[in-house]
Amino acid sequence: MLERIDLHVEVPLVEYRELSGKASGESSAAIRERIVAARAIQRERFAGTSARTNAKMGPRQVRACCELDTESSTYLEHAMEQPNFSARAHDRILKVARTLADLEGADRIASNHILEAIQYRSLDRNLFA
Repeated sequence: MLERIDLHVEVPLVEYRELSGKASGESSAAIRERIVAARAIQRERFAGTSARTNAKMGPRQVRACCELDTESSTYLEHAMEQPNFSARAHDRILKVARTLADLEGADRIASNHILEAIQYRSLDRNLFA
């Protein structure tokens, strides 16, 4: 069942000092702006196709839109060598990494995008135990 879910996020407990502190994080408006911009990138990318978002990419689109540099490819290869990572997980990692790059406004997927996307599969298994 977990394999069918794209993102697995483990949320740690928040310390009282952090909750009661004066520091604020990124505003909802700023986050919304990044999401709207990422969706615009995806609309342009998939114009004339049945896909509308990275999550709906087919295998050919994944290969075309999710090219990796050597470092990123090595990280993904290492993750795929771990037990229980399926071909489905491979494509989902690439789609999530593409979305992370879009949220940053990056043309290419970088190693930090791949590593973060792999991290979101952490409930499947503990990769670095």
